[in-house]
Amino acid sequence: MAAKMLGSVLLFVLCAGGCWGLDSLRFLVIGDMGGLPTWPYRTPIEVGTANQMARISTLYNPHFIIELGDNFYFDGVTSVDDKRFQETFEEVYVHPSLHIPWYLIAGNHDHNGNVSAQIAYSQRSKRWNYPDYYYNLQQKIPGSSASVDFVMMDTILLCGNTGDDRLHTQPSGPEDIRTAQQQWAFVEKSLQASNATYLFTVGHFPVYSVAEHGPTDCLVKGLEPLLYKNKASGHMSGHDHNLQHLQTSQGGHTVDYILSGSANFIDASEAHKTSVPKGSSKFHWADVTKLGGFVFAEATATNMTFTYIEASGTVLYKTTVFPRKV
Repeated sequence: MAAKMLGSVLLFVLCAGGCWGLDSLRFLVIGDMGGLPTWPYRTPIEVGTANQMARISTLYNPHFIIELGDNFYFDGVTSVDDKRFQETFEEVYVHPSLHIPWYLIAGNHDHNGNVSAQIAYSQRSKRWNYPDYYYNLQQKIPGSSASVDFVMMDTILLCGNTGDDRLHTQPSGPEDIRTAQQQWAFVEKSLQASNATYLFTVGHFPVYSVAEHGPTDCLVKGLEPLLYKNKASGHMSGHDHNLQHLQTSQGGHTVDYILSGSANFIDASEAHKTSVPKGSSKFHWADVTKLGGFVFAEATATNMTFTYIEASGTVLYKTTVFPRKV
């Protein structure tokens, strides 16, 4: 009875922005799902988050899932035949409602291993979609002419890796400057070319964060100006193991930063509360007594809602993004 009531409450809250029976584009946003390199190959948080994702997916029938990197802790995978694909992914996200397209990018821990093997795994799994290190993802909103564009980025190739994650250091600079320059050109061209109703960049590293790693200097300098120049809706990221919403404004345009990194670990640090622009932090959640969380997103022609959900089903926070003025 209690579970039924919880489902009803959740249904009511989410349906304030639209339900799966209406014309909308729906998707889940998770980050840092990467399990463990040794038995049992997953954490209680990963399992708890996966179970709630399945409940939400059963209720709302999302079209796809975005995964924000650190797909395998702590050192990625070795080859396309690595057992981690089964132990940490396929055998965790088993519910039929999660057998929908997943769109992935790499995190710093993935780059400790073989990212090209993760790309190649797209040929082995019907739901694992990882066509290249960076790529464009374009989605139409059903029942309308509206759309959402995602510029899927490899922020490690752009900014470098971070070394010992326990030190929470800034990326060290790109290993290959030419490769980074080519990706920056791709990002700028993609943003300039987009006429979508909503436009997001998607990368593992955050632009801004109040938590353990804080803002990413490379992206504050390189990406944020492009987001404003091209009137992008925002940036989605993981890396910090919590849930956050930050928002900045400049010249009458608002950029939203959606951070979803609590699909496997939770870190309660707020070490960088004073490192972000004043007033930009709108929401931060990192309850280490819970089993993780993720974001449910729904886009219509008139607005786009992001609902932050804890693994028990509790709705933690909700924010709305409006169409771009281009």
